[in-house]
Amino acid sequence: MKNRENFSLTTRGDREIVMTREFDAPSKLVFDAFTKPELVRQWLLGPPGWSMPVCEIDLRVGGAYRYVWRHTTKGNEMGMGGVYREIAAPARIVATEKFDEAWHPGEAVARWSFRSKTDRP
Repeated sequence: MKNRENFSLTTRGDREIVMTREFDAPSKLVFDAFTKPELVRQWLLGPPGWSMPVCEIDLRVGGAYRYVWRHTTKGNEMGMGGVYREIAAPARIVATEKFDEAWHPGEAVARWSFRSKTDRP
């Protein structure tokens, strides 16, 4: 990963992972990059050879999102999606997260916070 000095990963107990990443950008721009399909497709990809033919985002409480990645030569696909539970633009999103394959049983709840350096106390 590029810019490792701006990334941290910790755990809180057995069921919570906290990832923090700093960007030199206002929180509104980072929020947009996370919620607009045309921008998500630019950064939420795997290693070379993968594309994202499905990137649907209905950004409202109760709305759903769906991502499908496809290997361009092998045709393998991986999909996941969820439902938005809370949206406080441009500061916070809470949504469920579930992968299509059974390798990860059940559903997770993801919480994303977007704060600029000027927002911090």
